[in-house]
Amino acid sequence: MKRRTLLAALTGLTLVSGTGPLLAHHGWSWTADGNFQLTGVITDSRLGMPHGVLTVDADGEVWTVEVGQPWRNERAGLTDAMLAPGKEITIIGQRSADEDEKRMKAERVVVGETIHNLYPDRD
Repeated sequence: MKRRTLLAALTGLTLVSGTGPLLAHHGWSWTADGNFQLTGVITDSRLGMPHGVLTVDADGEVWTVEVGQPWRNERAGLTDAMLAPGKEITIIGQRSADEDEKRMKAERVVVGETIHNLYPDRD
């Protein structure tokens, strides 16, 4: 009985703390259909798991852009230096379904003249 109670308590703590796999990844469910393109300058960069997040200033509007996981960025040829503050980039992907929210998920990242395809199997 004690073992079951302990297991239930630990499972509950994991879910409440947000560290459980159930809450760790949200995929594309929050995005609108269709491609969206954004060009701007990176003002903040937090790279790592579960995916990288950039803050991008696009003509005075501040956008939050989700890029890939470290392995996905590397596979696409992106380095942390390319996603550093001060760099100008173009992001092609899907924006939030809530048009008031300045947030998008990158499918492709253009640095200079090079297109880095994070999701080659997506349109």
